[in-house]
Amino acid sequence: MNKFISGGFLAGKRTYIVSSIGILSAIGAYLVGDTDIFGVMQSIFTLGGIYFLRKSNENKRKRNGKNSRKISE
Repeated sequence: MNKFISGGFLAGKRTYIVSSIGILSAIGAYLVGDTDIFGVMQSIFTLGGIYFLRKSNENKRKRNGKNSRKISE
């Protein structure tokens, strides 16, 4: 049960899933005719920015975290 609560194999990937579903929803709304191209582009750039912001934070954590090599003087 603890594995289910902590996210299991999807732990840490919720941001990517939500932004991907949001982009697909924006494209679907355009194809159905609920929104125009400007609304779709705004949604795609916003959700893409969230995706890449999360990705850049993960890279910084790996570099400055436990996996980094510190040179002592």
